Amino acid sequence: QVLLVESGGGLVQPGGSLRLSCRAPRAIFSVFSGYDMDWYRQTPEKQRELVASITSSSKITYADSVKGRFTISRDNSRKTVYLHMNNLEPEDTAVYSCNIQGTNSWGQGTQVTVSS
Repeated sequence: QVLLVESGGGLVQPGGSLRLSCRAPRAIFSVFSGYDMDWYRQTPEKQRELVASITSSSKITYADSVKGRFTISRDNSRKTVYLHMNNLEPEDTAVYSCNIQGTNSWGQGTQVTVSS
């Protein structure tokens, strides 16, 4: 398993923005560059939902629920994948986690709460 560390969550009002980070501090740079990465979110009431994906060649896909509001990106030099979240809605409240596709490598998650 690869250690993944998420950060950037918090409490934000509807319409606000957050940037989440997923860092692989112990990964070798050249190996991290080859990872295809996912951001997921989960609430106690719902199944885990795939929010966004970015491949090693930076092919990107989004869930319909976040298209136009969220942007996934990566900085291989920092061994980090980002999730920029704009125009947040209460329905976006969840624990957000990153994952290396096809592996059991997950971070601990970061809580995002959207509330007035």
